[in-house]
Amino acid sequence: MSNWKSYLKKDSSEWLLEDNNPSVRYFALTDLMDKKPNSSEVEATRSKIMTEGVVPKILSKQKLGGYWEESYSFYLPKYKATVWTFIILAELAADANDERIRQTCEFVLENSQNKASGAFSTRGGMAGGDSNIIPCLTGNMLFSLIRCGYLEDSRVQKGIDWIVKYQRFDDGEKKPPKEWPYKIGILRKGESCWGKHTCHGGVVGSLKALSEIPEERRSDGVKRTIEQASEYMLKHHIYKRSHDLSQIAKSKWMNAGFPLNFDFLRVLLILSKLGYQDDRMQDAIDLLLSKQNENGRWLLEKTFNGRFHTNIEQKGKESKWITLNALRSLKIFYG
Repeated sequence: MSNWKSYLKKDSSEWLLEDNNPSVRYFALTDLMDKKPNSSEVEATRSKIMTEGVVPKILSKQKLGGYWEESYSFYLPKYKATVWTFIILAELAADANDERIRQTCEFVLENSQNKASGAFSTRGGMAGGDSNIIPCLTGNMLFSLIRCGYLEDSRVQKGIDWIVKYQRFDDGEKKPPKEWPYKIGILRKGESCWGKHTCHGGVVGSLKALSEIPEERRSDGVKRTIEQASEYMLKHHIYKRSHDLSQIAKSKWMNAGFPLNFDFLRVLLILSKLGYQDDRMQDAIDLLLSKQNENGRWLLEKTFNGRFHTNIEQKGKESKWITLNALRSLKIFYG
């Protein structure tokens, strides 16, 4: 294969290594420059994540007990409530050993996890919590908890088992099952999170979580679910309609965003990190390359800025996060 940098109009690696965004610099060092995690340069950069930039701003608004906004409303309002803020901190590689992060992990497990099933719910362990389970929320919470060092925790393992047992990958070809939990997690249009056609967000959320498990720690069930989820997204060429590849499945998935977004770049990065170099990814690769500007950088195309505790980059401007994820994907795919 060609060297991945030959697909760049300019090499923006040095821009990503600047000191003004320690989270981006950390991932650029480890994923693009192949620096060892225990190298002095990487360790120094990672320590700055907790003292400079976005992470300390977010943590400055944390309440005693490890939550944001109100303790009884951990899902709403979007995107300031605890579960959303937790995802952002995990994405930014916040220090798992920091007591404030540990408090948030425990708060989420205590309040958002449905104790009976292990999945995560907008109502958690409260009465009715088992009817408010959302697959994408489950995936995001497990991703964040694994990132924060909770993989071996029995509560996290129970959540992983739930994904392996219940996550479906229906593609509009047969009637969905009627038993629990396939009539829960209702979307805005009154449709289930599964339905006749499984919600893409639930598939990607599950894949996002399971891909964080080190390969040597993946059970046979986890491996099988990763394969099923990956095949589901590959069958769709990531963002197209599987039954008519000339049609776009979700137009909003064609815009690259950070954080909290399930878009074509997120899926492309996950599949790449899992080792896929499938021809069915080429449409997404071509879309990605078409968005590169003359500086070899990518713009932030969508964001929930104004709804976070602090803004992260500016919509329509060159984005270090989108550029980082683009280069990570290209490096692996063309590696």
